[in-house]
Amino acid sequence: MLGPGAGQAPGPLADEALLRHAIDGPVACLWHAAQGLVVPRTYAARSGFAQAQADFARRGWPIHVRQSGGGVVPQGPGILNLSLAQRFAGRPLDHSETCYRQLCGLIAAALLHWGIDTRAQAVEGSFCDGRYNLASGQPARKVVGTAQVWRHIPGQPPDQQIGLVHALILVRCSPQETTAQANALEAALGSPRRYDAGKIASLDQLIAATRRADFERGFAQTLKDTIAHSRAIAA
Repeated sequence: MLGPGAGQAPGPLADEALLRHAIDGPVACLWHAAQGLVVPRTYAARSGFAQAQADFARRGWPIHVRQSGGGVVPQGPGILNLSLAQRFAGRPLDHSETCYRQLCGLIAAALLHWGIDTRAQAVEGSFCDGRYNLASGQPARKVVGTAQVWRHIPGQPPDQQIGLVHALILVRCSPQETTAQANALEAALGSPRRYDAGKIASLDQLIAATRRADFERGFAQTLKDTIAHSRAIAA
């Protein structure tokens, strides 16, 4: 089922609202957010986080704390988000990889329509790296990052869970700028971790120049159609 349509979401944590909507059935949200950085709760616990949050907000890169795990990720123009949520019975670990495969499969199918071949793999050196990135080319460059979060359904048996899986899709953005902001946050928090802009790619640069002008809108529609014609998240 397709939930809220593609468009401007209230904020970079907008998809977390799907956790309550998915109690009644599978939902999906295709959305954008304003420019900023989004981090897991582990970052908020670091020394100096409050000061970094204030400093980055003044620079036009507000920092938001999400429920899912992973690392720092950018949001903003040219970045498309896809979130899927569904009710499951059993342990999250019994379903987490299925959710990732379903999410990656939908996006990979939509990208293939535009002639972009991708595969799920880690890309060392990219921000928020993980086994269920989508990467393209040789050497591989990350074009999609993923994360997930699980919540018990209040008032239900302990095995009743809502799983939300999210993809951040680099459709039309600057690898140099997004990586620089992620590196700046790591530095501000005293972390030695740094990311390599050469390990990610913007999808519009992987297609012919003659197709780029309408790519962002066109790809969003292709992805929306792919979701609408797919089966519900496999349990």
